[in-house]
Amino acid sequence: MRQHSAQRVWPLLAWGRRFDDALGRWADGSAPRVFLHEFLRFGLKQGWACLFGGLMLALLLATHLFYPRDAALARYDFLVIAACLIQAAMLAFRMETLEEAKVILLFHIVGTVMEIFKTSMGSWTYPEPSLLRIGGVPLFSGFMYAAVGSYIARAWRLFEFRFTAHPPLVGLLLLSTGIYLNFFSHHYLPDMRYALFLVTAWLLRRSWVHYRIRLTYRKMPLLLGFLLVALFIFFAENIATFSSAWLYPNQIKGWAPVSLGKLGSWLLLMIISYTLVAIVNKPEPMRE
Repeated sequence: MRQHSAQRVWPLLAWGRRFDDALGRWADGSAPRVFLHEFLRFGLKQGWACLFGGLMLALLLATHLFYPRDAALARYDFLVIAACLIQAAMLAFRMETLEEAKVILLFHIVGTVMEIFKTSMGSWTYPEPSLLRIGGVPLFSGFMYAAVGSYIARAWRLFEFRFTAHPPLVGLLLLSTGIYLNFFSHHYLPDMRYALFLVTAWLLRRSWVHYRIRLTYRKMPLLLGFLLVALFIFFAENIATFSSAWLYPNQIKGWAPVSLGKLGSWLLLMIISYTLVAIVNKPEPMRE
């Protein structure tokens, strides 16, 4: 397995696995200890799944606070190079599979196309200069979308996702297409997001995701999982706009929290990214 290959390349991972095995033996036979072990393991797995996104967010904040304003290399261009190096390192150290990298690349393209359109419409802006850009969009922005796809792909593998009543992939693909088109068309036609929310709720009404933290599978409604991830992304976006990575019109004269309405946008974007990962991973049913 790739995870074991990564342990051979990076000794810290092998040490972490040995520690986890020892903690698991300590927890056996005691419900409070099992809970503690699962709580710690869940946090570590989530952190590992968020690795790429977490590093990018840390870079946004660090460069906002410490990057020299008069540097020969623009801050945005530095972020592009840093994101590429992180991706290369994750592949080289086998912390990411080639399949996950393909999903990230695809979502990078999907996100960049939307960014080019949205910035041209004035939905948000990138206030700093850079060379590595297309129109008004610095190329690091696509990596922020890719971070969402990276998280889903890595969480799928780390938590060994299984499903009950998973929606048909064709249905998810049609929904995702409608969501993506609405991100463009609502500037000219009525906004269909509320209809898309209803379709999402109906399509996922019976769907459960089963995930393994330790030995036993736990479960939650798949839609609830999407909402929780969208909420996390919403909090991350507040940090990103605080760091002036991009700004909404109401933030130009001074930072203000991102509107709660963006939470719905992130939920819809989650559907698109999840669909891309699901097409690659082929959801497996939970067997009793």
